[in-house]
Amino acid sequence: MSPYTFEFEDGRVREWHLTDEGATPVHVDDYTPSIFVAGPNESLATLRSRLESDPKVVATRDERWATDLHAAHVDDPSRVLRVDLERMGEVRTLAREIRGVHERGTEPPGTFRLFDVDLAPGFRYCLDRGIDPTPTRELRTLRLALEEPALSNGDVSALTLEGDAIAAGDATAVLETLQRRLERRDPDVLVVSNADLVPLLERRASTLGLEGFHLGRLPGVTQLAGENTYESYGQVGHSPARYRVPGRAIVDTSNSFLWHQSGLAGLEYMVSKTGRPLQEAAWGSIGTLLTSRQIRMARRERGVLAPWNKWEPERFTDVRTLHAADRGGFTFAPEVGFHEDVHEVDFASLYPRIICEHNVSPETVDCRCLEGEDGRRRDPDTDAVDEAAYSRVPELGYRICDEAGFLPDVLEPLLDDRAERKRQLAEAPPTDEASQLRGESGAIKWVLVSSFGYQGYRNAKYGRIECHEAINAYAREIAVETKRRLEDAGWRIVHGIVDSFWVTPREGCKPEPLSAVTDAISDAVGIPLEHDGSYEWCCFVPLRDSASRSDRDGSNQAPAGALTTYFGKREDGDYTFRGVALRRRNTPEFVAESQRVFVETLDRERDPAAVCDALGRRLATLRSGDVDPTTLEITTRVSKSLEAYRQRTRTVAALERYDRLGIDRHPGQSVRYVVVDDDARSAERVRLALEEPTDYDADFYATLLVSACEEVVSALGWDRRRIRRYLRDGRTVRLSTFVD
Repeated sequence: MSPYTFEFEDGRVREWHLTDEGATPVHVDDYTPSIFVAGPNESLATLRSRLESDPKVVATRDERWATDLHAAHVDDPSRVLRVDLERMGEVRTLAREIRGVHERGTEPPGTFRLFDVDLAPGFRYCLDRGIDPTPTRELRTLRLALEEPALSNGDVSALTLEGDAIAAGDATAVLETLQRRLERRDPDVLVVSNADLVPLLERRASTLGLEGFHLGRLPGVTQLAGENTYESYGQVGHSPARYRVPGRAIVDTSNSFLWHQSGLAGLEYMVSKTGRPLQEAAWGSIGTLLTSRQIRMARRERGVLAPWNKWEPERFTDVRTLHAADRGGFTFAPEVGFHEDVHEVDFASLYPRIICEHNVSPETVDCRCLEGEDGRRRDPDTDAVDEAAYSRVPELGYRICDEAGFLPDVLEPLLDDRAERKRQLAEAPPTDEASQLRGESGAIKWVLVSSFGYQGYRNAKYGRIECHEAINAYAREIAVETKRRLEDAGWRIVHGIVDSFWVTPREGCKPEPLSAVTDAISDAVGIPLEHDGSYEWCCFVPLRDSASRSDRDGSNQAPAGALTTYFGKREDGDYTFRGVALRRRNTPEFVAESQRVFVETLDRERDPAAVCDALGRRLATLRSGDVDPTTLEITTRVSKSLEAYRQRTRTVAALERYDRLGIDRHPGQSVRYVVVDDDARSAERVRLALEEPTDYDADFYATLLVSACEEVVSALGWDRRRIRRYLRDGRTVRLSTFVD
């Protein structure tokens, strides 16, 4: 059986192979990780002679590899220097020395291009050795959790196993119980609430004299990486420290997006498709997983190395092309208001399917293979222009080669797998098999979502901005064609955004059956257009304050619609919410629940005044002090350290209270608190959720309630001022107002 997890120490590799009973270690002594260097032949020869005396280097030799997808496309590999190292941990060290020591002062900057440098250790090992780390039997898991205050205080007596508290009570008894559970279950995967729990348990066991205690199948804990704060797409994130124990993979639920989205089934699927071992797949982002799949396929199927830094810049172009290319997907402004008999149709995985349908890939867009002097592809035998070998990107005129592209090869198996799993789910009863299918489908979905944006990401190893522009151009053409065909068939578009359209029958017209129209569009564009759902009614919400602005400036223009903010009732009776308060992570539970009541009231009464009556009842409950403070908790992500804040915000007050309790809070992590006195400008402004607050600032939460109500009734022309005026006026309250 292939190994599923690995350890790297002192130049040796320990592979763990699953068996029916558990797992067994196999030691490997002959593995040497490698990096590759490209550059002028003379410079490479000089570098090679200097590296041969480096104690970190085991061997050097010349090899031929493609250094990018273009070279592989035209079968033009380059001579590169392969450098084998003694230890895994020395790869980055040597790479920095080549750039900072061997190149600097002797060669022009950028002389050396380095490859296969920043690969995760397990992924690198599997890639080099041709190992598939997919588990070969069902994995056994054990979930360990410890609440944050106890974790900060080192109190392991509150540890839970599989969600259940250990009744023993004291630390020694808890650790002994955990050890017995580990021995009896022999898990392959430890699912922990926070990675810091791993060294804490080991330290406490050592302090208490429990010499036989260890979380791994062998003694020892290794820290793989320290905690780190980073910024991505304008948001600050925090990556906690990572640890390893012998013979078991660790899934840190505080640092695993994919675990929360797809569970163990999704992780195992991504292991099989990317070649990353389970633990590395668990902490990897969806972009990291996509890149791993690309690196694996580029190396194995096309002989292309993975660049350390992206070298291909955006090419120069004329202003006309730049103006046409520098655009995103097509959107149709939503018609603000209450609409009945609405249908949603959307394209299945539009962007990935555009890539596959039109062969969009870095090496196929404006490829240079077999070009003549006039820049047009010619037949090698007759020298005649071979226009049939190219297709043209709409608006932009980029040529796309007809030879099979790299990106379609990467994405097509994922698209096929997701379509098959969706088909099976439609037929399968709610069983464990269905749960696994949902997990796998969810994992595929997120990687497909990232495949398009990653082409425009500045650090994408196989990205290219021209691909990003071409995909958008095709998407815009598809959107316009879809609009035309829907309207010709008697349907009116009330909203459309990139790949989704909301339509309703045109007034005074009997439209063609929607299924027939979507089938015709699917055939025309080559991408399935699916009927995603039917709504009894749907409300498209205006941009915040846009209605009030039009009243104030006297323009009387229709308010602008928010592109991704709407709610409605499906024909099956379920409600759909997008972009409104109850879908936002920082909305307190009580406010979210109230907004759902407002929508249900609107559905029942079809009258904004009735919704405001429901708001009045909720406000009365809030002001009477009858709301459980735990339902008023606000969760906010911290963007910087406590010392870096200049304003006395609620977040600052929460951070000060965490600091008083000795709990570290880093940028990118979240704080949870209840506002108890919003007029205060000190730490007394809030109480942390873990402090179990007993009171709250009713006026502050009343403002949130009114805003949540405004989102519901704004589509019918009511703004905040009208809501407050209605609540102040004397009125007759309906009995239906008191029905949730």
